Amino acid sequence: MARAPNGYRKSVFVNAPFSDDRRDLFNAIVFSVLACGFTPRCALELDNAGQVRFDKIVGLIRDCHLGIHDISYMELDGGLPRFNMPFELGVFLGADRFGHGWIGQKACTIFDREPFRYQRALSDIAGQDIRAHGCDPQRASGETRLWLSHHTGPRTQIPGAAAIWGMYREFEADLPALAIASMRDGGDLTFLERRHIATEWLRRRLA
Repeated sequence: MARAPNGYRKSVFVNAPFSDDRRDLFNAIVFSVLACGFTPRCALELDNAGQVRFDKIVGLIRDCHLGIHDISYMELDGGLPRFNMPFELGVFLGADRFGHGWIGQKACTIFDREPFRYQRALSDIAGQDIRAHGCDPQRASGETRLWLSHHTGPRTQIPGAAAIWGMYREFEADLPALAIASMRDGGDLTFLERRHIATEWLRRRLA
């Protein structure tokens, strides 16, 4: 079997809603992953029209040791439920159970609005690590930091939850000017552009 890709142990698959009403929640999770020294990955970084979307998701999951799955948004949309997040969670759990070698060495956490709400829609994941964020970006940030603290080296120090939230607020305030300095519009940044700017901001901030 081929070796694990570079950065595998520090790569975190972020499976969360991308809708406008959950954007702050998603951005807070992604920033917190970066602040803890990990690399967030998600479907938004993929732009290859020649590749089937499911294959893209499978490739991302394969290349990530860790996963954060936010299943808080399963409500009806146009009369139909949203299954993307639970579906990708299922693929991730399948990779962990049936993958060989490094592919099967995965760990994940699951976010929802309330601690036991998932039991009414996805009872098969009972016993998994469910964390409630109440759709509050600050709580989601803190839960992200708490979970990732269990996946850092014993001598690795990461900022506390309050510090990460404070840095996130600072970064959001700085982002429009940072985007302009990069000749971009802050509202039109792609996931990869935003991740790069946040990475550089944190590098200088934590130096």
